[in-house]
Amino acid sequence: MDLKFLEFEQPIAELEARIDALKFVGEDSELNISDEISRLRNKSETLTRSIFSNLSAWQIAQLARHPQRPYTLDYVEKVFTDFQELHGDRMYADDHSLVGGLARLEGEPVMLIGHQKGRDTKERVWRNYGMARPEGYRKALRLMNLAQKFDVPLITLIDTAGAYPGIGAEERGQSEAIARNLFTMSSLRVPIVSVVVGEGGSGGALAIGVADRVLMLQYSIYSVISPEGCASILWKSAENAELAAEAMGITAERLMRLKLVDEVIPEPLGGAHRDPTATADALKSTLIRMLSQLSKLPTDALLAQRRKRLAEYGVFKEV
Repeated sequence: MDLKFLEFEQPIAELEARIDALKFVGEDSELNISDEISRLRNKSETLTRSIFSNLSAWQIAQLARHPQRPYTLDYVEKVFTDFQELHGDRMYADDHSLVGGLARLEGEPVMLIGHQKGRDTKERVWRNYGMARPEGYRKALRLMNLAQKFDVPLITLIDTAGAYPGIGAEERGQSEAIARNLFTMSSLRVPIVSVVVGEGGSGGALAIGVADRVLMLQYSIYSVISPEGCASILWKSAENAELAAEAMGITAERLMRLKLVDEVIPEPLGGAHRDPTATADALKSTLIRMLSQLSKLPTDALLAQRRKRLAEYGVFKEV
């Protein structure tokens, strides 16, 4: 895969370009340059470890949005089997920014719902950049109720900048659709595991994110608003997005410390896009472990634990 390097990765990009150039020379030369290539590879790995050991919140946000980062359908291919996509909300339309259906995880049936952004410009427009409209969340609601009807666990993969804020979406009840999902998921009588695999933005993420276990990939983000949106409100300029990202605490590590997520799934060196297969393997093993734990709980105990978990979010002090 031809990797696209972010701005803070440019020193790594330069080393990789030198390695590629040496490979090209090596193919047309009798000289043995394998030792030099090996030395540069070791140097590139050391540099990558150094850069990625000290990433800022804004740099992690850029990684979460990386155009080559695996999306829901990539994980469907690598983690699940027998995926049968289900379409439509039975009221208005089929929203392509949110996909879902029945699948199998290690042979066990599950209901899967996730955002899908799209790779090229044409698909991104068709998928609405992963920003669901009300019909998307009502489709998700229909699948949640199906999961309860057939008594299968629910898995959701979150990757959206937020719910679509267009006029048509508001006219068709965007806020009601999100609120209805929050209400339903809080009392759904099956195990629920939600994973933030990229961006977890605002109500668009929460609408499929009320769960018994909330997980995050290492370089994903989760926040009430995007850093650009926060900066636009506080400083009247999106140029302060980097400052907003630091202040908001959007990273998996920070949210884990605040006990807002249950576990952080490690990513390969350089991010999930560097090795999608290894990322998918880590995600799969974690999902299997979480569902194994949750399936042992009686339904009433599962619901009581979920409500207790939700009630413990946040800290307040009476004066």
